[in-house]
Amino acid sequence: MSSERFFVLQPAENRQPSVPLPPGFGVKAGTADTEGRASILINQLDIDVPLHVHEQMDEFVYVMDGAMEIDYDGRTYRLDTGMCALLPRGIPHAMRNASQPPARCLQVSTPGGWDRYLEDVFAAGPALRTADGRMDMAKVNEIGAKYGMRYVPTTMAMPDQAG
Repeated sequence: MSSERFFVLQPAENRQPSVPLPPGFGVKAGTADTEGRASILINQLDIDVPLHVHEQMDEFVYVMDGAMEIDYDGRTYRLDTGMCALLPRGIPHAMRNASQPPARCLQVSTPGGWDRYLEDVFAAGPALRTADGRMDMAKVNEIGAKYGMRYVPTTMAMPDQAG
């Protein structure tokens, strides 16, 4: 019954994922909460998100504070506070912060799974790092295959999980 899934979160409160996520991420409603229909997260853009594609999920991003840039279909779009974008599945895109402090965004992915993808990536932790401390994107893409998520073959810094 749907009424059994009802919950209220207090300011700054998040749902508890199965694996601690780094500061800047907060799950507001996870895949299990929505019976697989959506994942709703708060994401602070502490790092740039390289070109990637979601084969199964549409992604909606609303900028709560700050500014960000989205590379989509050969163009760069700047989103300031209060702006939003819908990133349809199957189209590669990249995101980066364009403000200090870093942009904070509400991210809605449909269907769900984005929260579970993040949990799997952060559960793997050091196993995804190269010798120089960067993420091995081939290994990340192995995890992402289950969720229809893949990055263009590059490396990126892994967010610090402390703090």
